[in-house]
Amino acid sequence: MRFIILIKATPSSEAGILPGEPFLTEMARYHEQLVKAGALLDASGLYPTAKGWRIRYVGGKRVASDGPFTGNEGLIAGYTLIQVQSKAEAVEWSRRFPNSAIDGEDDEIEVRQLLELEDLDASAVERFRALGIGTGI
Repeated sequence: MRFIILIKATPSSEAGILPGEPFLTEMARYHEQLVKAGALLDASGLYPTAKGWRIRYVGGKRVASDGPFTGNEGLIAGYTLIQVQSKAEAVEWSRRFPNSAIDGEDDEIEVRQLLELEDLDASAVERFRALGIGTGI
């Protein structure tokens, strides 16, 4: 089972303030533990939305808009992708995730299970399998 741990954006992360040495040390320790357990698939931080863009689908057309985006609700500052045997194991790893808040800001992570090809019932599944990627959705 694969799960993604999403680190929610904060005013500091959206302002481009990078985490300091104490957090990076704690995060490195956490990811080293995931590696030793054979559970880490990938992890990375994301630049603020000021360096990103969105594509909206409106009336059948694609509309691009550059960041930054207003408000922090729903914005992501980073992620860790893990593969474990159960939801309970994923919950345990997520409870150990370091707090990335700067200067007393509130912080939040969200954990979501990834759809696997076996979860889908569609003829296109074999096309995704041939590409060697996840569900593609």
